[in-house]
Amino acid sequence: MTIFFIVMLYPLYYVVIASVSSITEVGLGNVIFFPKGLNFDAYVQVFNYDMIWLGYKNSLLYTAMGVVYNLTIMLPLAYALSKKYLFARSAVTWYFLFTMYFGGGLIPAYLLRSQTLKLSNTIWVLVLGSVSVYNMVVTRTYFMTSIPEEIYESAEIDGSSQLRCFFKIALPLSTPIIAVMALFFGVGMWNSYFNAMIYIQRREMFPLQLVLRSVLLLNEVIKPDSDLFLTLSEEQMREQVAKQHLALSMKYSTIFIGSAPLLIAYPFVQKYFVKGIMIGSLKG
Repeated sequence: MTIFFIVMLYPLYYVVIASVSSITEVGLGNVIFFPKGLNFDAYVQVFNYDMIWLGYKNSLLYTAMGVVYNLTIMLPLAYALSKKYLFARSAVTWYFLFTMYFGGGLIPAYLLRSQTLKLSNTIWVLVLGSVSVYNMVVTRTYFMTSIPEEIYESAEIDGSSQLRCFFKIALPLSTPIIAVMALFFGVGMWNSYFNAMIYIQRREMFPLQLVLRSVLLLNEVIKPDSDLFLTLSEEQMREQVAKQHLALSMKYSTIFIGSAPLLIAYPFVQKYFVKGIMIGSLKG
């Protein structure tokens, strides 16, 4: 477990120390355990870019709304499918499972969202979408195995409806799985960039991932082996080399910037994550 922990942790640690080290030292392989040639020019350049802060705000908004949307749809669905007496329960379950393996593809989805629903360049094209069937199945399993059916029967004897049982019994007793699903949906929404790249053209609506992509593209430099590079003067070559070093440093810094919010949020849901992820395990 110690070796596995080191293997998982070291790449992230290396990104952090490389982002604050001299790119020359990184290129020479001198940066292994500690930063060398400490400098924060890459972070200064990234954070001086106003679009970074706008991207942060957009990604936080999209992630929060996406998590609420997915949980609002998935939790009642998983609760209903956990009831063995639900009419056509197997057929409905297979109906959802079918979508895990077969989909319409990118072109029909684009036509539906951009032309039929007119969602392009709106926040809803990034928030609204299909709920993960896998997460729904995991949540349904939690409802079936972790909450005794006798509790619901007692509530029904006292006159509670299914809606009341869901809000007063199922949800309060499902904090671990709700936290886990919120983490899963949050990670997916935060890291998502493809839908924004396809459906969003307004720069003020870019999520953080697209902003970081544009930062890297803006810092693309002329390759040293290109014919154009050979035509540059000595001073221009120095500028290109310095720009190349800065661009490489910014790649490390942007990776850390994009990962930092999730790394900060994880410790707060860790205890629920451990409980929720043990669904289906044997109890002694």
